[in-house]
Order: sequence, then structure tokens, then C-alpha cells
Amino acid sequence: MRVLVTGGAGFIGSHFVQSLLGGDGPGPRPTAVTVLDKLTYAGNRANLAEVAGDPRLRCVWGDIRDAALLDRVVPGHDLVVNLAAETHVDRSISGPDAFVQTNVLGTHTLMRACLAARTPRVVHVSTDEVYGSIATGAWTEDAPLDPSSPYAAAKAAGDLIARSYARTEGLPVIISRCGNNYGPRQYPEKIIPLFVTRLLDGLPVPLYGDGGNVREWIHVRDHCRAVRTIAAAGEPGEVYHVGGGRELTNRELTDRLLRACGAGADMVRHVTDRKGHDRRYRLDGSRLWALGFTPAVPFEEGLAGTVRWFARNRGWWEPLVERAAPRREEAAR
Repeated sequence: MRVLVTGGAGFIGSHFVQSLLGGDGPGPRPTAVTVLDKLTYAGNRANLAEVAGDPRLRCVWGDIRDAALLDRVVPGHDLVVNLAAETHVDRSISGPDAFVQTNVLGTHTLMRACLAARTPRVVHVSTDEVYGSIATGAWTEDAPLDPSSPYAAAKAAGDLIARSYARTEGLPVIISRCGNNYGPRQYPEKIIPLFVTRLLDGLPVPLYGDGGNVREWIHVRDHCRAVRTIAAAGEPGEVYHVGGGRELTNRELTDRLLRACGAGADMVRHVTDRKGHDRRYRLDGSRLWALGFTPAVPFEEGLAGTVRWFARNRGWWEPLVERAAPRREEAAR
């Protein structure tokens, strides 16, 4: 089996490539894995260091909006997994153009290339944020899309484009939607690596509003196993939720990070809430569970391991923090 992973040098993408090459999950181990990545600020060759010597791995540095490149790269693959995306909500508010370009136009260009190449199976990876906010209960896969941020709107548009190729052209594409991921190598703009790296440097952390926003957390390794399950057993044209994660308010998460880093409550700075900040997300994962998937990494264990990884790998994140210093300091105000 030959697999193409777009966005394969990013946080989730690089873990997914490791999962494929290491056999962590259902389905056959691939004979070849191709990574296609634009290497934006969040894409990093170092993320693939652990598998760089695997003879099955091939890396192509390019943009999924480049139709000519895709026409050369996509043919011959048995599975395409689309993890190429702009993902940070705050960046989408201050600069939405890149999100529309990558998440909408990029998805369209990729789907068109997969159709031309008659790719046997495509998994388009999306997010719970396409639904907006839910006060109680959990979303099922047929819930209406109601995105709040430019990021979420662009992902919702990409989902609809992918599904249109399934319905109109018969492209065997499956959509997965997941909650908040965490784990090693997450770019230090997201809440867990941002707070951990700041606390390790003895700096305060910025908590939006009252800290009552609720998110569902799943370890990146579990997310990768879920995508492999969907790729192996999912029904083309369907949507699957990667649910079953740990539900926490941002304040509860912050308290756990403070304890893990040996810091006190005095290190928290309450800052003005983000515009359009959704209050709560929650996914019903029963459709995926019926395929045999359940999360395997307990949250407390996964969070402790993530904090240890950042504490032991300053050489990975310190250059990223230095490069993003003005944005990082602005977030702390």
C-alpha cells in the first residue's frame, strides 16, 4: 500500500507518518509513504527526524494548491490523507486569507487531483469547530455546520467541497472530525505548548476571559489511530467523529499545567476574550467506536508525557519561540 500524507511535516501529520511507518494502528503497513508539505511556519523537517532514515519515506516540499505538482505526486497512491491546513484560530482572525487559500482552494485542488488519478481511498481530516458551539450534549455527524471563526468556516467549506466530490463524482472520500489534539511537537501557539513553554521559562500564561470555555482533548497518537481506523474501515462519503476525549474548561486545563510545571496561580494573567470564542465543543464518537476504535491514552498520562517532552526538548521549541517572540509576548498581555 502506498500512502500520501499532505501536511505530513506538521504536528498531527508527522505523528501520522510515524504511525504508518511504525505500524501503530489498524490496516496494513505501507510499502511507501509520501509526505507533501509546504513547510509553513508550522511545518518542520525536524518533526520527521525519527523516521527520516526509513527507506519507505519520500518527502516533497510543495503546496496542495499547486495543481501541476499534485498531478505528478498523487497518481500511484492507494490512500491519500489530507492533513494540510492552516489551523490557528487567532491567526485566522488577524489574517484569514491564508486559511481560505489552503483550507478551501487547497482542498478543492487536492480532490480534483485525486479524482483524476482515480485514488482508491481519500480521508479528509477536519475539526469539531465547524459546528460552532454546543451548550449541552454532543454533536452527531448530521449536525448542521455553524462555524464561528474564519478558520472554522474555511474548514467547513473544505469539508463540503470534499463531500461534493463524493456525491457528484463518486470519489471515495471520507471526512473525519476531531476535537483538540495535544502531544509532543505541537507548535507553541496552541494553549498546551504555549503555556508549558512559558511556564518552563518562568513566564506568566494568558488565559482568555473567565477560563470557562470547554474543549474535548485527545492525544495525537489516539487521533492517528482513529484516522487509520477510518481509512481501513470507514464508509466512503461518510463523516466520522473522533470523540471520547477528556472534557475540561480552559481553567481546569490551566490548573493541571500549573501543577505539572511546578507553578502557582500567580502565573495566570486573565486577558480579553477572543472574538467569537465558542463556549463548548463535544463530539459523539459512537459511529467510529462501532468500527472498533477507542482512545488508549489516559489524559493525565498523556499530559504528563507531553510536559516532559517539552522540558527535555528545548532544542526543538526554543528556536520557534524566539522566531515568534512578538506574537508570543502579545498573547501574554
